[in-house]
Amino acid sequence: MYTSHEDIGYDFEDDPKDKKTLKPHPNIDGGWAWMMVLSSFFVHILIMGSQMALGVLNVEWLEEFHQSRGLTAWVSSLSMGITLIVGPFIGLFINTCGCRRTAIIGGLVNSLGWVLSAYAANVHYLFITFGVTAGLGSGMAYLPAVVMVGRYFQKRRALAQGLSTTGTGFGTFLMTVLLKYLCEEYGWRNAMFIQGAVSLNLCVCGALMRPLSPAKDAKGPAGRDPQVLPAPSTESVGSSGQLGRADGKEGGPGHEEPLGDLAAPACQEEAGRRRDAWAFRVLKTLSQLSMRVRKGFQDWYSGYFGAASLFTNRVFVAFIFWALFAYSSFVIPFIHLPEIVHLYNLSEQNDVFPLTSIIAIVHIFGKVILGIVADLPCISVWNVFLMANFTLVLSIFLLPLMHTYAGLAVICALIGFSSGYFSLMPVVTEDLVGIEHLANAYGIIICANGISALLGPPFAGWIFDITQKYDFSFYICGLLYLVGILFLLVQPCVQMIEQSRKTSMAGAHV
Repeated sequence: MYTSHEDIGYDFEDDPKDKKTLKPHPNIDGGWAWMMVLSSFFVHILIMGSQMALGVLNVEWLEEFHQSRGLTAWVSSLSMGITLIVGPFIGLFINTCGCRRTAIIGGLVNSLGWVLSAYAANVHYLFITFGVTAGLGSGMAYLPAVVMVGRYFQKRRALAQGLSTTGTGFGTFLMTVLLKYLCEEYGWRNAMFIQGAVSLNLCVCGALMRPLSPAKDAKGPAGRDPQVLPAPSTESVGSSGQLGRADGKEGGPGHEEPLGDLAAPACQEEAGRRRDAWAFRVLKTLSQLSMRVRKGFQDWYSGYFGAASLFTNRVFVAFIFWALFAYSSFVIPFIHLPEIVHLYNLSEQNDVFPLTSIIAIVHIFGKVILGIVADLPCISVWNVFLMANFTLVLSIFLLPLMHTYAGLAVICALIGFSSGYFSLMPVVTEDLVGIEHLANAYGIIICANGISALLGPPFAGWIFDITQKYDFSFYICGLLYLVGILFLLVQPCVQMIEQSRKTSMAGAHV
């Protein structure tokens, strides 16, 4: 889905007469591949970390604009949701421009969204500048970071993706502290302006996403065939006067005048050849670009809406419904916890060590530990995935019952650890659809998570505006999450039915 001519990890022979053979690239699983992990790690810090710390700004916006909590929460939700929703569509941009250019443009757009938001006069202005603009830029930088790690790793792909995604936890902790400090020292407007400057580092991360170049054997420095220059003729060299002096030594000064007369036509002919070659290269580039765009669109359309559509897989469709309900329950605490702490008069304790930072730190360990447990041969990935989901929904139900900092800290630690199942999502998706459809399928799951993140926090804020309590917000979201988990149970139920059928058929044959 997200392949372009400049990013392929294996090289094909260019000669059509020769049989095409695969050559493993020397940077696969080593070398510059670890720079891809570092680049993706910082992208997760700057994008996902910043979005998880938006609860700090949400409090500032409520005090500044005096709007309802449901309306104000739409700003953060738009940014989070659009970042994920545009994932399947950014693939077309990647196919055309490559991951490096896409990420650099995304960094510029994201920074522009932060800076423009510093001049917001109302919440509706933030919808466009921060929700849409910054969210679109985040999506353009986030997807290439994930894709490039996958392209540079074959044997160690799970390890590389796990290391890079831990940037979300580190980023949530760092960005929460940074935004709180900037808001206290400079105000929220200047804080967003400074954060826009910090977001320009996404362009640096994008520049590190060096495309995998073809092998350099028997080729020039850029992986291209060396250009064969024509042998210097007496006319062309004579135009510089060098050959004229050499001939003058042999045949006398009388030979320089005819060479000078031939220099002008030779230069004109050479200039004409260069113009023709330049025009040919432009036409060739445009032709290749149009072919790539057409092929990328055809692959994208066939994967989502063609005869081999993933939507024909009933278990995968159930998995999509789970994704629609699940992500909001993870995002809502990050958006509304700072205000809950303010309502419970726990601001002083929370300033010492923010609850969102507890979620972020434990989230890092949750990803690593759940990944190690799921890799054990005696344990099913699905069972680990289900247990983590049940733990998370239980934590969502218990959170409104806690009114002390210690109690909230324990629940936040459970939320952070159980939400580590996000590192298992690619593995679970691959079990459902196979490795050949993983890219398209994971794009759909990300899009469903984006819709969940888009609608969840405003829904919780709307419930608070009606009831004047956050308790019902978490209870309703927990119930919706339980509905999503019921869809997850479709997969083991289908397996049990298939096994019973096979057992009955084997007994009938006996």
